[in-house]
This record gives sequence, C-alpha cells and structure tokens, in this order.
Amino acid sequence: MTLVDFSAFLDRLASASGETILPFFRTSLGVENKSLGKDLDPVTEADRAAEAVMRRLIKANFPQHGIVGEEFGDERADAEYVWVLDPIDGTKSFISGLPIWGTLIALMRHGVPAFGMMHQPYIGERFTGDGGAATYSGPSGKRKLAVRRCATLADATLFTTSPRLMNETDRATFGRVETTTRLSRYGGDCYAYCMLAAGHVDLVIETELKPYDIAALVPIITGAGGIVTTWDGGPAQNGGRIVAAGDPRVHEAALKILNG
Repeated sequence: MTLVDFSAFLDRLASASGETILPFFRTSLGVENKSLGKDLDPVTEADRAAEAVMRRLIKANFPQHGIVGEEFGDERADAEYVWVLDPIDGTKSFISGLPIWGTLIALMRHGVPAFGMMHQPYIGERFTGDGGAATYSGPSGKRKLAVRRCATLADATLFTTSPRLMNETDRATFGRVETTTRLSRYGGDCYAYCMLAAGHVDLVIETELKPYDIAALVPIITGAGGIVTTWDGGPAQNGGRIVAAGDPRVHEAALKILNG
C-alpha cells in the first residue's frame, strides 16, 4: 500500500461519513450531553453513525491497523498505523445549524500524523495534507494551500473556539495574547485551523484538545507551511494546549506570552 493509496482511502472514508451525516444536518435530531457537569458536551446520532461507518471500512480494508475515535474509543492504538477519527468536530455548531463543522480523519504512523483531512460535506470542501504539501478541493475547484506571512502579533488575526472552554488561568494568559493582535474572532473549531492553512488566519490558540481534535489538522497546517505545537513548543498531535501559526515569527511571539 503506497501513500497515494492511503490518500485515496481517506477520500473513501470522507465520502462515506459525509453521506451518513448529511441526512441529520438541520433536522430535529436528539442531542445527548456527554459531560457530567453543567457544561454542554453534545453528541448526536450523526456522530456515532459516521464513526461506525468509518470504523467498518477501516476494519474491512486494514484489519491490522489501529483506530482511535471520539465516540467508540481505542482499538489497537499501539499498531504501526492508527486511524484517528472525529466524525463531527464542532458538534455545537452542527446542532445549531451552522456549517462550521467538519469530519477529521488522520492516519498516524509510529505515532506521527502521516495524512490528515478535514471534510465538510454540506459545503463540499476538503482540506488535505501530508506534512509536505496541502490541498483544498471544493466548489471553487482544487488548489494548493499556503499560509500567509505575518511579521508581528499586531498584524495578526487570531482565532479560538471559545475562551469559555479554557480554565481561568489559561483564559487570562490567552487574553494577554489577544490584546496584542489586530483582530480576534471566536468559533470555527477545525475550520479555524484550515483557514490558517489557506492563508486567511494567522494564529489559533486553544486548550483541552484531545488527539482526535488536532491530529488530522497537523499535516494540513505543516503541509501548507505553517507550524503547530503545544504551548510549551512540543508536538501537537496528542492534544492539550495548542498554538498554530502561519508565520514562525508570530508563533514565537505567541509562545513568549503564553509561557511568560
């Protein structure tokens, strides 16, 4: 199996999951809260059905591969190749009828992301990367993705899904970065990272991410020429506190404040 073949299989997974999810979007579907606290951590039948479809395809085609998924846990997570799945990243947007959600699919080899895709079936967009290059395909055609240059935080557009998702200390630290930027916006989930790879956003800062929230996005961002790490500069694929930037100068400046 070549890298090209894996890429083609990624497309199969994306198509199958999209066909499963779309009949649920903007309908009166039921929502469960996975959180034991007061905060909403929603899951829907669409999340579970899409992950189940992808798992069946992976097991039928690559039974020796591992799978890590948001809804159904880990299987053979120590295998050489492991698929990391988030059927709907941005479920809160999904249940609100907003199309800023996507399916995240990563293929890890020896714990490092080899391929990643974000698929938005309602809009018909796919963002794909292998760490060396990244591509967009959608209604406007197909093109290479490339981050934009941004010299300083004062010139940067910053995104986070919501400061409310951060603990009090991290929220205050994030705020110190936010006050230095030209523009800050909230929302987006996986879309914010893809817009960074496409050259429309300069900086994304988040916390409390799980591997399935970020693993697929790492090779897209790096393939487009960007950088994504934890707040302390370590590898991002295992989640935690994440900072992604299109320009290394902005990344360095953000890290200084985040660790100040």
